[in-house]
Amino acid sequence: KDFRKGILKKGMCYGDDACFVARHRSADVLGVADGVGGWRDYGVDPSQFSGTLMRTCERLVKEGRFVPSNPVGILTAGYCELLQNKVPLLGSSTACIVVLDRTSHRLHTANLGDSGFLVVRGGEVVHRSDEQQHYFNTPFQLSIAPPEAEGVVLSDSPDAADSTSFDVQLGDIILTATDGLFDNMPDYMILQELKKLKNSNYESIQQTARSIAEQAHELAYDPTYMSPFAQFACDNGLNVRGGKPDDITVLLSIVAEYTD
Repeated sequence: KDFRKGILKKGMCYGDDACFVARHRSADVLGVADGVGGWRDYGVDPSQFSGTLMRTCERLVKEGRFVPSNPVGILTAGYCELLQNKVPLLGSSTACIVVLDRTSHRLHTANLGDSGFLVVRGGEVVHRSDEQQHYFNTPFQLSIAPPEAEGVVLSDSPDAADSTSFDVQLGDIILTATDGLFDNMPDYMILQELKKLKNSNYESIQQTARSIAEQAHELAYDPTYMSPFAQFACDNGLNVRGGKPDDITVLLSIVAEYTD
């Protein structure tokens, strides 16, 4: 995205989002994070923080250092590692962790900020994350600030994450994504795309995920479209139209019989 021109230029296409998919014996874990772009003004690459956070959480899951019913714990442990890290790291990001406990058939989630997830059953949204904003366009976020900026930079605790547990059924679709999707596509449009999913094979899911992301990207650059983001801005007294150019990450998964 290049906010200045509203067009993509070579070398100007930043990717501030990060994600991971990891499995351990009894659980599948998905995560998305969106690095806060404002850090670029201070010469900090916003993707460093989100990328490091997701890689750390992924490693913790693969090592089995987590409890499926406590996704906030994964976020807390990952963030603590970043804070203790000897490698200098600055930045902040939102984060959403979704854990499918295969033994209990329950979905345990932790969402901090404005990334999030939907659970779709029979063509309807049956469960979803709540967005967390301090004020318009300022989501809750995990941060590491330079010493002189501590207390000035917005920094939330992983404990502030909204956590839920939900029973899932075979065939449920779980869509996890950054705000680049939700700011540009309302639920009904996402559901229209998900209706095209004919079966739960990898290719079909891959194609649908790509199609959703591409549609969100197209709408992001439509100046006349009344996007969910523009609607939210209007609700906050701002006269805004159009999509919101942003990084878009979509993870699509289906609850299916597990065969090794």
